[in-house]
Amino acid sequence: SRLPTSGTISAGTIYAMTVLALVVLLLSPPASAFVVEHRRGRVPFAPATSLRAADGPVEDAKRAAAGFLAAAALWSSPSLLSSLPVADLRGGTGGTAYAKEMASGSGSRVNKDAESLLRYGLPINNKEVRKLQAALETVRQDIVSKRTGAAQDGSKISRGMLKSKVAEMTKSCVDPKACAEIIARMSEDLTPLDEALDEAKGFQLGSQQQGTALDKAAVAQSVLSKQLTTLEEGMVPKGYTTPVPDQYKDLPQLQGRATVEFVIKKTDGAPFDIQGVNFPEARLKMVIDGYNAPVTAGNFVDLVLKNFYTEMNIQRSDGFVVQTGDPKGEADGYVGTPSKSIGQGRHGERLIPLEIFVKGDKGPFYETTIEDDGRGGQATTLPFSSYGVMGWAREEYDANSGSSQFFWLLFDSDLTPAGKNVLDGRYPVFGYVVEGADYLADVKEGDVIVSAKVLQGAENLRQPSSP
Repeated sequence: SRLPTSGTISAGTIYAMTVLALVVLLLSPPASAFVVEHRRGRVPFAPATSLRAADGPVEDAKRAAAGFLAAAALWSSPSLLSSLPVADLRGGTGGTAYAKEMASGSGSRVNKDAESLLRYGLPINNKEVRKLQAALETVRQDIVSKRTGAAQDGSKISRGMLKSKVAEMTKSCVDPKACAEIIARMSEDLTPLDEALDEAKGFQLGSQQQGTALDKAAVAQSVLSKQLTTLEEGMVPKGYTTPVPDQYKDLPQLQGRATVEFVIKKTDGAPFDIQGVNFPEARLKMVIDGYNAPVTAGNFVDLVLKNFYTEMNIQRSDGFVVQTGDPKGEADGYVGTPSKSIGQGRHGERLIPLEIFVKGDKGPFYETTIEDDGRGGQATTLPFSSYGVMGWAREEYDANSGSSQFFWLLFDSDLTPAGKNVLDGRYPVFGYVVEGADYLADVKEGDVIVSAKVLQGAENLRQPSSP
């Protein structure tokens, strides 16, 4: 409900209420911004709530009151709480709250583009192609913002780089000739973009004609972005593998990437309502990233190939996440041959270690969170900053309790601010939805995954061997 705007609560009263609210929060058990656990039934996943679902009505009331009072304080003076270290109030570390301009950080512009985040997650080292990426992605942002002139400037910069930096970019490619051909096609495909932008600039701002022209520009920019992805993928060193400790060799590993498709339907045959348009099914295409999460991604792709998720229900949809992976029966995850180093769950579940990859490191670290490793606030290579980002669920207090349950985060920068949440570095990101993410808004508990298959990249899966 909306807070009153008539000023019936004095500033002094608001301040006193805020202090009381903060005291209540500080006296409560430590809480993360979000908790994603894999337990039977519904699990807690709400801002600034208890780590456990069954704290009781008194605890629930305390936190509800604290949340209302804090909100009232923000209504009266938004700056009152913005200067406080948010993560400290929630049991985290102040470094997280103050992180600036990190990949999972809280700069003035948060990168919410899944395909862009995947490009930045590639293990390549070429400054010129990163400059080209920045220019082309800025064009996309300018098109969305109807900043036609700025988009034209970005297109001009991109054209100049594609003409003058060919040698600098192709020197990083496994096949320089193939990369040169991609660059040549990109130069040609800038023409439809420029034509659409010229057309848009000739129409009145906000007119239907301008909108149509900008739609053409967006399509042209999307074509260029896909070519850019192919170009950058060609720069990954031949035979590159992400280093993984030998003790995890008896777990599946994805060395590279794979594309997975899920098709979800409602049990009663009802359509998916996406902004007033009905669709008979939800079709999600996901890129699973073994460069940055080889064990987690390998575990997921292995389960998809085993048809583990086929005909499984969606078990949670609460506006924050959509979650699945809990099989029928007493087991909380996939029952299979366990890793010797990690062991098995209570009911024979194959468990995998928590896997976190910090930007700048040579590989992931395992079995501990980023805070417990003393690196709170540092950027992860793949951040929780895109709608439909995929994370691996686990028990809150057991880093190595993940098995088969995962979630799609319904990213909202107000509820899960990039760089200020405690998902980054506590749960591994192993992929992003690159097509069909909007369907997640109407995926509900009980909906069924009627199809789960690997479209590309199955050959990158390495099956277990003796450690």
